[in-house]
Parts: sequence; structure tokens; C-alpha cells
Amino acid sequence: MLTGPRALIDHAALRANLALARQHAPESRVWAVVKADAYGHGLLEVAATLAAEADGLAVARVEEGVRLRAAGVGVPILVLEGAIILEEVDAAAHHRLELAVHQEEQLALLEQARTQPPLRVWLKVDTGMHRLGLPPEAVAGLVERLARCPRLVRPFGFLTHLANADAPEDGLTARQCERLRALTPPGAVLSIGNSAGLLAFAAARTDWVRPGIMLYGSSPFVHPTAAELGLRPAMTLQTRLIAIKHLRRGDAVGYGGTWVCPEDMAVGVAGIGYGDGYPRHAPSGTPVLIAGRRAPLVGRVSMDMISIDLRGLPEVKLGDPVTLWGEGLPVDEIAARAGTISYELLCRVTPRVPRQHLGTATREARVL
Repeated sequence: MLTGPRALIDHAALRANLALARQHAPESRVWAVVKADAYGHGLLEVAATLAAEADGLAVARVEEGVRLRAAGVGVPILVLEGAIILEEVDAAAHHRLELAVHQEEQLALLEQARTQPPLRVWLKVDTGMHRLGLPPEAVAGLVERLARCPRLVRPFGFLTHLANADAPEDGLTARQCERLRALTPPGAVLSIGNSAGLLAFAAARTDWVRPGIMLYGSSPFVHPTAAELGLRPAMTLQTRLIAIKHLRRGDAVGYGGTWVCPEDMAVGVAGIGYGDGYPRHAPSGTPVLIAGRRAPLVGRVSMDMISIDLRGLPEVKLGDPVTLWGEGLPVDEIAARAGTISYELLCRVTPRVPRQHLGTATREARVL
């Protein structure tokens, strides 16, 4: 039995969330986004599950795609940041990775490359986010240059990234979709919809969609919630009670004494902290689950421990499991309490925390 924290990764939830993405975009092919170690869930294990269900996988960097190929993943892989140096172009061609092209310098690399395997590229157009992307006025000329590059697969793809799709009332998303369509030739292969886009905007359900956070069971919106959308949490972060303190009224708890006992009471100590990726800035009152019942944090989060108000839970005992987020306690709620987003919480669970994969192809759990 593990006494420290662990992250339970539910592969049945991953498959169910991907199926929900397909229901919302039934005519689209799906890039399942597994960048950033599959949002902290474990790149190779999650990719093995999603590759069996999706049409392709999307990563941020060439090295992530190379790692997937080395693990035997055979489906198409899209590198969203593209190649930055010539060696990455060669690696992408060798490993059959598809590259985004979001600046003219990347096109120059393709013109210099002498790759033997054919290479597919996607022009990433800046339609309003102003982060990565080609200026709209440059697209036509760059397409002509790409057409002269040897060994590039035709047709080229076109994609953009939505800036405000998590706010469905914002008109920018519709304008971004319109801008990309206006810039692309007839019959072009398009990819627009991220999680929020494919859920909320018909215009973003293009040839390919790119669900990310929804695959892991978190809502891309403030409202509706993940549960209201029908999403299932893929990660449940748990630990155990390692101490129960019986304190007196007026006793201060934790570093800085920021929380003071209002009465004689029991305070539990659970074995998890910011050294494991739990947010240090989670305030007193942030809920955890003990034996399925909510209890609030008290005092500051430490590197390896948190303190919990056990009033109303007299039956709690040493070693009882404590859920920080996941099944029964949405990660979105914890993120809101901590003043951040679920993406950050999931990605910041440290390697120190074992991932236990449940419902994989072998139907066995594995602790990495």
C-alpha cells in the first residue's frame, strides 16, 4: 500500500472523453493532444490508449514526437510548434512527423532540407491570437514557395489556434474561423477546433479538430462544468492521512500561523504538498475528500504536507485515503480556489508522484 501520493489514471475515462469529442464533431478527424506528458498523465501510456481511438496525436515539440515513434506509436503525429532547426526537420522526416509552419524562417529550413522521406506540413495562420502564426497577408506567397519545395506531401494543411473559444459569447472565434477559410484555397485541409472550439462552435468543426483538456476530463469553460458536459476525470490525485493532531482553541497551524483553531479540534496532516505539485497558493477552505466526505484545508501548504480541518469527521483514522482532485472532486474547482486553471494543476504533478494506470489495453494497473 502506498502511503505517499499517487495519481490514478483512468483510461476508460480517456476513451469516453474522446468519444464525446467525436460526438460533437462527427464529420471531423481527431488529433488527440498529448503534449506536456499528456497534460501530466503520462505520455506513452496515454498515447497508447488514444492512438487506438483517435486519427492522430498532436504534440508541441519534435522531441515528443520522436519519443512516441520510438515507443512504437504508428498513427500520424502533428508537431504544433514545428521545427526550429534543420536537424529537427530531418528528424521529423525520418520519423514521419507532420510539422506546423508558423513563421517564414521555418519555410527557409524546409527549402534547405534534403530529406528523403516525404514530409507533410501545416501552415499555421495567425487569425487573431497573435502568438504563433503566419501573417494573413503573407500566406499566398508562402504557399507558392512551399509548392516549389521538393518532397512535401500535397495538399498542405492549414490550421489556426483560437484565442477566446472558452468564452462562447465572444465574437472573435467566429471571425477567426472566417479568416482562415477566406485565406485557404478550395479543398484545403483545415484544422481549427480545440476543446472549447469543437464543443461550442460549428464553424470550428473542420476536417481535423484538436481536443486537449477535455480528453482529460476538465471543462474548457467556466460554465458548463465538466460533469454537465458529460466529461469524466482521467486523473484522481490521492494520498493518505499521516497524522491526526488534537489541538486547542487558539493554536496556530502551519508556517506563519496563518490559521488559528477557533475551538478545541482535530487537525489531520496528509502526505502531499507543493513538492508533489499540489498548489502552494491553495488557500484555507480548499476542499479535499476523506472517505468521500469534504473537509477544508487549514494553514499554508508545505512542501510535503497539508493540514485538514477534521471537525465533523470523528471516524477518520490514520492511513485513510485523501482525494485532492478527481473522482468526486473536480480539478476545475480546486484550480478556481487556487486562482489558476486545471491545465496547470494537471501538468504540475511532479514525477515524484507515481502514476497508476487503470483500464489500459491489458486491463491491468501499472505503477511506473
